[in-house]
Amino acid sequence: MIIKDLGRVEYLHSYVAMQQFTRERDDSTPDELWICEHSPTFTQGLAGKAEHLIADTPIPIVQTDRGGQITFHGPGQIVAYPLVDLKRLGIFVKEYVYLLEESIIKTLLHFGVTGHRVKGAPGIYVQLNSPFGHSILPGIEGQHFGNPASADPFHGLGKIAALGIKVSRHRAYHGLSLNVNMDLNPFDLINPCGYKGLKTIDLSTIGVSVEVSEVARVLAGKLDTYLESK
Repeated sequence: MIIKDLGRVEYLHSYVAMQQFTRERDDSTPDELWICEHSPTFTQGLAGKAEHLIADTPIPIVQTDRGGQITFHGPGQIVAYPLVDLKRLGIFVKEYVYLLEESIIKTLLHFGVTGHRVKGAPGIYVQLNSPFGHSILPGIEGQHFGNPASADPFHGLGKIAALGIKVSRHRAYHGLSLNVNMDLNPFDLINPCGYKGLKTIDLSTIGVSVEVSEVARVLAGKLDTYLESK
């Protein structure tokens, strides 16, 4: 996998570029991984509903062809775009999503943080009262939205990473975002990923002080290992 650090790049530039790369690649084109940060931008998935933007904002909103609902990108957040041929890797979309999430979980673990899956809500979550602990979620890990006994399905959880992908002719693009040290206020203007009241956090929120570049380096390594070892 060819890993490219794009630095700070406007969202629309990377969106158009990854569409073009995917459209023009052939069976011999090497997979690439683009790592970047974006200027403040809301992006809406194909199934996105307008009501999930709950306040007026001057921040641009971009309609995309990825899956999922609305999310926010901004400085201090790592965005990773694996541009991979799933057929050549021999994996299906469900396994691909699992591997992306596993890469995030192992990246967080590198910095002492325990990440969790939540069934039916793609992305990675952290238990706010025990971000460094190793207890599983109530019930069976990953089988419930947070605490099943609570009226709030995400009670006690904060979302630290989001996923949104697109697959065209077995070739995947878009990808994931991991919050490191960013302005989280824009998330208050939306129902993040379509979930009302979902709290969004970053590594800084839970007391992890680390450079974005260092987290990006670890994440890129995990993605390369989990995807290209297939």
